[in-house]
Amino acid sequence: MKIKKLLIANRGEIARRIIRTAHAMGIQTVAVYSDADASGLHVREASMSYALGGNASADTYLRIDKLLAAAKATGANAIHPGYGFLSENADFAQAVVDAGLIWVGPPAAAIRALGSKSSAKQLAIAKGVPCLPGYQGVDQSDERFAAEAARIGFPVMVKATAGGGGRGMRLVTDATQLQAALASARSEALSSFGSAELLIERALLNPRHVEVQVFADSHGNCIHLGERDCSVQRRHQKIIEEAPSPAVDAVLRERLGTCAVALAQGAGYVGAGTVEFLLQDGGFYLMEMNTRLQVEHPVTEYLTGLDLVAWQLQIAQGGALALTQDQVELKGHAIEVRLCAEDENHIPHTGTVKYFGPPGAGLRFDHALETGSVVSPHYDAMLGKLIAHGATRDDAIDHLVQGLNALQVLGVPTNRVF
Repeated sequence: MKIKKLLIANRGEIARRIIRTAHAMGIQTVAVYSDADASGLHVREASMSYALGGNASADTYLRIDKLLAAAKATGANAIHPGYGFLSENADFAQAVVDAGLIWVGPPAAAIRALGSKSSAKQLAIAKGVPCLPGYQGVDQSDERFAAEAARIGFPVMVKATAGGGGRGMRLVTDATQLQAALASARSEALSSFGSAELLIERALLNPRHVEVQVFADSHGNCIHLGERDCSVQRRHQKIIEEAPSPAVDAVLRERLGTCAVALAQGAGYVGAGTVEFLLQDGGFYLMEMNTRLQVEHPVTEYLTGLDLVAWQLQIAQGGALALTQDQVELKGHAIEVRLCAEDENHIPHTGTVKYFGPPGAGLRFDHALETGSVVSPHYDAMLGKLIAHGATRDDAIDHLVQGLNALQVLGVPTNRVF
């Protein structure tokens, strides 16, 4: 079935990014919006728009019933979830399919299998993907976790089995900290993801965070598009992403890619996904799989010359992958930084953008900014992403610095100088 009209169940820069590719492919688009986003750029750029009513995410972009009603009212026959919000929600994916619409993402069963860190780890072990020693069992008692932590050896990491973004995650360096860590992680996991289930695994204290972009079609084909290094983080939130990783050579890239593809195929995966690994002392270990397009996907687009959103849409329509693994070429070096509305202490801020001056030619800037934009308290503080590409890593850094120096956002504090 062909996508004729695509509803984007998201907002801001990722909605604009999807609209751009959809229009280039001759697909009409529908923007949905909260009251706070009524004057947003994505609303004006889409073929048509639909008001969800309300401001908070729970009343708008997280309402499956409202999103399906929007698709029906506007005649959309497909839904792209972007990232965040409902993008990794298996119930939403199934509801879209049950409504007779095209879901631009992996099957609900694959989201369920990989969305839980516990089940993903069990599948990975079955497929020979390296995993850290840990415990992800049914017995969730403090006593069982204490016994398992003693078996694994400290330090250990306590993790929520659902969700991500560092929520429900606690580092425990000795046994005296474990009970308090379990209690706080359970509480945060329950409030963030609706599930208090936890797992523990051995903690690596100085790892690199390296992730592999995979793509699979409905014809049994699956390939990887190289790795991204996301080691520069604050509070488990990525700040800088680059590709290729300075710590990965061709041999390691092949091993990482083979494992990522094996995990995806083992789950019956279709579409874009990212398999995240921890890398330390020459070894690598599965962390999790994100069953959606990543914020940092432009880094891979620069290296490969591919439009990953176009690939998503083609695969959702039943198309086959456009390339085989041997045909994938990675050229140069790319770096992305996330521009956020925050002060020098990294505290998020809201307000009105009094003036916006773009970074100029030669730098990709995915954003939803303009003079007069209102930075709302209802959503994430990220304003946009600056992506630089060069023949070498030094070239990419030079382009990035030039772009950051030219960028101007007045009215709200940003992390540009940082």
